[in-house]
Amino acid sequence: MKCIILAAGYATRLYPLTKNFPKPLLDVQGKSILDWLIADIESIPQINEVIIVSNHKFYQQFINWKNAASFHTDVKVIDDGSTANDNRLGAVRDIGFAIGMCGIDDDILVMAGDNLLDFSVKGFVEFYYEKKAACIMCHYEPSVEKLRRTGVVLLDEDNRVLEMQEKPETPQSNWAVPPFYIYPQNELKYILDGIACETCSTDAPGSFIAWYCQRAEVYAYLMPGKRYDIGNMESYKEIQIIYKK
Repeated sequence: MKCIILAAGYATRLYPLTKNFPKPLLDVQGKSILDWLIADIESIPQINEVIIVSNHKFYQQFINWKNAASFHTDVKVIDDGSTANDNRLGAVRDIGFAIGMCGIDDDILVMAGDNLLDFSVKGFVEFYYEKKAACIMCHYEPSVEKLRRTGVVLLDEDNRVLEMQEKPETPQSNWAVPPFYIYPQNELKYILDGIACETCSTDAPGSFIAWYCQRAEVYAYLMPGKRYDIGNMESYKEIQIIYKK
């Protein structure tokens, strides 16, 4: 299994902190966000390579970070060529770019490079091997207001995804979906098909899952802990306090 970490965004909501610095390399209690993610990934024996998708603006900073680090797993940084927020490729196109650039012919775990978890993704990977189908994570979210700002899934009794909504005005369930996905090797073609399809949104992975689950089985892993989306200065300060504890 390969792990693709999406790190090509421009984090405009964190300006000026991230105007000239990539959000995934922000420090959280002595380690970058990426260092925290990769430390967990390295504990999962099924994953043999980590591919970080950067934009062109921050590519050299990611290379400098990689050259100064020491990993047990192969880590590769690739440049998607975008230079600003208005010409970014979008999350799904970055996944497709990584598949093509690295010649991936394997299962892939896709993670956002600006989210942290207080649990290991090892259980998520084991869930995938149990289901033998594409998988997403989900957690119970009681707030309708928060559900309107994220992906929401409707599940059957076996946790199979029946329907996915991206930022719905009227959520059909309380199951919210963070940006962590696993796609099987034999279904990578759907990612490339989705990119080529005019009716499939490629900016948000959640919108893509709505299209994907109409073509293949997708199962939802119920998160055993919390995830922290570092999207603005308030959430960045909050994660510093949480990780200090």
